[in-house]
Amino acid sequence: MELVIHFLLLLAILFTSLTLYYFSFLSKHKPIPKPTFHNINAAENLQVPPGSTGWPFVGETLEYLSLARKGSPEKFISDRVNKYSSKLFKTSYLGEIMVFMCSAEGNKFLFSNENKLVQAWLPINFDKMFPNSDKTNLVDENMRIRKIATAFTEPTALQNYVGFFDAVAKEHLLKYWERKQQVKVQSLAEKFTFTSDCRLFLNIHDPETLEELEKLFDSLLSGLISLPINLPGTKYNRAVKASKELRKKFEAMIRQRRIDVQEKKKSDESKQDIFSLLLQEKYKDGQNVSESDLANKITGLILAAHSTTSATMISIIKFLAELPQVYEGVLQEQMEIAKSKGPEELLNFEDIRKMKYSWNVASEVLRLRPPSFGTFKEALTDIDYNGFTIPKGWKLHWAALGSHKNPEYFPDPEKFDPSRFEGNQEIVPFSYVPFGGGPHTCPGRQYAKLQILVFMHNVITNFRWEKVFQDEQMIWDPLLVSAKGLPIHLYPHN
Repeated sequence: MELVIHFLLLLAILFTSLTLYYFSFLSKHKPIPKPTFHNINAAENLQVPPGSTGWPFVGETLEYLSLARKGSPEKFISDRVNKYSSKLFKTSYLGEIMVFMCSAEGNKFLFSNENKLVQAWLPINFDKMFPNSDKTNLVDENMRIRKIATAFTEPTALQNYVGFFDAVAKEHLLKYWERKQQVKVQSLAEKFTFTSDCRLFLNIHDPETLEELEKLFDSLLSGLISLPINLPGTKYNRAVKASKELRKKFEAMIRQRRIDVQEKKKSDESKQDIFSLLLQEKYKDGQNVSESDLANKITGLILAAHSTTSATMISIIKFLAELPQVYEGVLQEQMEIAKSKGPEELLNFEDIRKMKYSWNVASEVLRLRPPSFGTFKEALTDIDYNGFTIPKGWKLHWAALGSHKNPEYFPDPEKFDPSRFEGNQEIVPFSYVPFGGGPHTCPGRQYAKLQILVFMHNVITNFRWEKVFQDEQMIWDPLLVSAKGLPIHLYPHN
């Protein structure tokens, strides 16, 4: 017994040491900016947002991540909002002094001032896993990706995706769900979104290639927010290796696709994928974007598209297992659509329009369990907001749960109530932000909506289900995942 205790103490000391090293490393390489005011006299009359920066080096990062892994990151936010009586507070997170914006007004402020008062910011891990060349920067890359994603998700294109998603979903259920008594929703939802995204974005259909890429993406995702200790066996080390391998594979695909274009071997169908749009991209100097930078964009696009959408699908399956009345409402709506189709007829865009209650359910899931915490910004100048000054260089974080679970915007916020999203209900602007908001709303939101609704239709028209572990929770690590993979017992309708 004594040996076990000593071993556990050793592990605790090792973890603490690595954590301190991590934040010491961050503080040395990215020094925390000090408040900079235009004159000393004015500074005396100004206040930075209230809050605590916690322990030296570590800050309050571990507390936030610990609560996230318990499924309640909103407690970190609500405790501080209540303590400081403010709609924003400062803390120290990921090695940076960071201001959390916790209101609809704060969300609107950040979304409306992108590239004016604030700009996008990412933690240091992203630099290692997505190393751009000296011809790119985060702001330009965000704008470039938004332009491509917007072109790829225009209304005409979206209508064509419905039948595609339905065909992939039917193939997926036949292979992985039918004749199974029990399945793990986590892995299967991820497989569905990854397969459909790779086929649609990159025209990749080979099962072995898809499986190999999916494993690499899993390793990359698990290490995005982790201690940057590059030792064998660590999440960070595996993520860095996975990012390198993904770049190598995508660069080879890019070279081959460029050859195909030159030799005019590319089919009309392949001309419509995101791959082809990316190949047309130029730097500001007019030169073609390098294979390495293109590979980074492809990696980022697929990572963002499939991981967040699959997380929402998993949450939907969980809530429907727990709420029989909601399940029956979705089932009735989807069965009416299914009965209107011929034996081999695929879903179309008009069918999606009929899924109003189903989307209300999905929207309430996104309110209670948004796939990610939110995103990060950096102050480009001293910002006056709500009576406080946010100094230039400080980081800002809009946290979806800060407004999603605020009773000021959503009465009885813990209650699952799809009627909140019926047309006659008024939602406070910028209080509901699973896809961001304003001019920088996620351009892939309608794409994700189609994927989610088609998945819901196929699963619920084929099965009822029960959770294997009744108390299983959804947690954030760093994106939303099921604590045990969400195994369920399946009961086919027929």
